[in-house]
Amino acid sequence: VSTRGWEVYPGSGAEDYFEPAVAITHSDGNPCTILRYVSSEQKDVAGGTETVINLKDDKYPVEVTLHYIAYPKENVIKTWSEIRHNEKKPVALWRYASTMLYFSASDYFLTEFSSDWAKEAQMSSQQLRFGKKVIDTKLGSRAAMHTHPFFELGLGQPVQETQGRVMLGTVGWTGNFQFTFEVDNVGNLRVIPAINPYASTYELKADEVFSTPEFMFTFSNNGTGEASRNFHDWARNHQLKDGQGDRLSLLNNWENTYFKFDQQLLAQLMKEAKALGVDMFLLDDGWFGNKHPRNSDNAGLGDWEAMKSKLPGGIPALVDAAKEAGVKFGIWIEPEMVNPRSELFEKHPDWAITLPNRETYYYRNQLVLDLSNPKVQDFVFGVVDNILTENPEVAYFKWDCNSPITNIYSPYLKNKQGQLYIDHVRGIYNVLKRVKEKYPNTPMMLCSGGGARCDYEALKYFTEFWCSDNTDPIERLYIQWGFSQIFPVKAMAAHVTSWNKRTSVKFRTDVASMCKLGFDLGLKELNANELAYCQSAVANWTRLKKVILDGDQYRLVSPYDGNHMAVMYAAPDKNKAVLYTYDIHPRYAENLLPVTLQGLDAKKMYKVKEINLMPNKKSDLDANEKTYSGDYLMKVGIHAFTANRTFSRVIELTAE
Repeated sequence: VSTRGWEVYPGSGAEDYFEPAVAITHSDGNPCTILRYVSSEQKDVAGGTETVINLKDDKYPVEVTLHYIAYPKENVIKTWSEIRHNEKKPVALWRYASTMLYFSASDYFLTEFSSDWAKEAQMSSQQLRFGKKVIDTKLGSRAAMHTHPFFELGLGQPVQETQGRVMLGTVGWTGNFQFTFEVDNVGNLRVIPAINPYASTYELKADEVFSTPEFMFTFSNNGTGEASRNFHDWARNHQLKDGQGDRLSLLNNWENTYFKFDQQLLAQLMKEAKALGVDMFLLDDGWFGNKHPRNSDNAGLGDWEAMKSKLPGGIPALVDAAKEAGVKFGIWIEPEMVNPRSELFEKHPDWAITLPNRETYYYRNQLVLDLSNPKVQDFVFGVVDNILTENPEVAYFKWDCNSPITNIYSPYLKNKQGQLYIDHVRGIYNVLKRVKEKYPNTPMMLCSGGGARCDYEALKYFTEFWCSDNTDPIERLYIQWGFSQIFPVKAMAAHVTSWNKRTSVKFRTDVASMCKLGFDLGLKELNANELAYCQSAVANWTRLKKVILDGDQYRLVSPYDGNHMAVMYAAPDKNKAVLYTYDIHPRYAENLLPVTLQGLDAKKMYKVKEINLMPNKKSDLDANEKTYSGDYLMKVGIHAFTANRTFSRVIELTAE
């Protein structure tokens, strides 16, 4: 055995100085596991090399296989573990980390991403000192509502954008996760990413394989900007659903109509979508339920047939109306949930997670369906399957998840309640795998009352996620800055809405157009100039989306550092770039510094042009229509910030 404290995957119950990676109570009651190296092998996999390490306990028939895939081009490593045994009776598994990482440095600084409804991805940093810092979640479903499953680690100093040693890590698990950061007696740091073992002692049967979630991490000696670009490239190349493909711009009806709409109004809104120039109309909540119509959030979830009073022609009539308008049609579902006021609950009360002998607690008037139950998995798959069987031209799903698990008891698992949190999430993945296999080309948005689902395992099945219900553009600058640390903007949906009407339609649109662009407002709210502006902004975004969604992102000026923000995207060949600058709340007589660019070719000459201007408005950017070397733009920069409140610019750079 190597020196205690540096094992690749330490067991428990022998010499327990520190947190273990794996803990098993054997079928004879012995709580000790000591794993020893048996063998290792390497093999080529898509995009990299997989190293497999086999470990075994010499007294018990317990084996652990450690997997590491190294992606050299993107400098990302993905790792996970598989635990199995062939003892005569089941064993109790009560710790099961994805991996364990060790660091030795003078100081450690953690940047974490705390959250709540409408304030996702809020970044804060602290120094890790002796002892343990734990970030975890116990919500089961909508699990990342209060904290997100990723972090940044600065070695020797707090993380910075363009310099310093940093590690970024994220676990792919759409349920309860736990990160443990343990600084030991001699100042070394262990990082343990895992499923949260809270209330989750897992009864592992002989020859059953317990696979932990994948943990992905990257390392940079040049700050978080480079580390984020590693993740963005890796995600588009290897992890994100249709990572190389296109994305659809859209008009959503939620903020415009809420539950109050009918077939005629929707047909009208589809024409608005066409007039705006977006690719698709997305119908949100409130289209289903007949015995218990979905006219508010207290009825109808579970009854996924079109409401005859609102939509006499059903979904087929909406698909036809969209075709007539010349746009694609997408639809909202929340298939993992049920309202007690629904035919589904009347028929199958045992399909919902509810406690016996207690009064039921309802979060948002709903309960979570028990996806550990294969019959429930079939039902949830059927929600998508039935819509697409009847309407193969439905082009998109917005898949929502608005409730954490409450009343935590599975009628299906009976006396194995320790498996609920884990088997429920695996049940969701079983459904998503079936959807992806049968409908590989249907894009889906991962939504969870905002951004409470944001992990790379779910994103194998979803083309994008909804960052937040908060679409106030000022708040969105922080939210989008936070999520971009880990995710490419190709995976981040952002909509222009009427949140914060004190800001201009231009400012709201420019903030959304740095991500995957959508709109969620009625065009009747816009005057002629605003509408013309939005149409030109959509056209510009569509023209430049290869650069924005597939280019290299450079975060230039952080909203956390003052009163401005700037971010840019450069095409991999460095011939085209798009710069976004935002003045949030400039101070009186503040010194406005030039924005220095990154990611250009120092030797190339670039023409600078401000786009996304209001009709009849000329650019007052000094550099507009002028040509500069990449070297000049990266060292001296351009004066793009102003002293205006909530003012934005979109600037296109083209190599000549």
